[in-house]
Amino acid sequence: MQVLAVMAQQQPAQPDGETSGGVLGVFEWLGTHFIGLFEESGSQFVDLVTGILPTLVVLLTFMYALTTFIGEERVTRAVQWSGRWWITRYTIMPILALLMLTNPMAFSFGRFLPERHKPAFYDSTVSFVHPVTTFFPYANAGELFVWFGIANGVTQLGESTVPLALRYFLVGILVIFIRGIVTEKLTAFMIKRTGRTEVFADFDREFEQAKAGAKA
Repeated sequence: MQVLAVMAQQQPAQPDGETSGGVLGVFEWLGTHFIGLFEESGSQFVDLVTGILPTLVVLLTFMYALTTFIGEERVTRAVQWSGRWWITRYTIMPILALLMLTNPMAFSFGRFLPERHKPAFYDSTVSFVHPVTTFFPYANAGELFVWFGIANGVTQLGESTVPLALRYFLVGILVIFIRGIVTEKLTAFMIKRTGRTEVFADFDREFEQAKAGAKA
């Protein structure tokens, strides 16, 4: 017994924070990191509540108030006007769609376009869901991590992210314009190649009739 007591006294003490060995150590590690996961999640939630969430709520409320002030009919006419020409159809129209309806409801603005233009409009709009978050984060709040990841390096250097955000936004407009034009040309090519010219001509006539009926 005296020998065991001496061996226990000579055994080095376990450092603080170090888990036991064997199976018990595995369970201690799992328990520590399991609760640590939720503690870190709670910390991130607090950061969001005191950081970006108030900005999102205020921006979204402002845009809804602006839409109400302008009037839904005027907004609808502005969207329809922007869909008439290719230069505005793949620049102004996707921006208005995302600002007014946010992602993913923004794609429903395609109902103001003929069937042959809908694929290109979708391509333009879906390509702008990340650049739009630079100044209008509410438009695609679920994917803010993309912009945060891009701007993280600039933030760590202590520099303003506004110049980067402006360039990202403008390049995004250029990209959606190019993608819209290319997709429209590809759609026209595929319509002709697959022999569906008459089908889409019927779609165009139905679209014009529906538009004339709405005006009446």
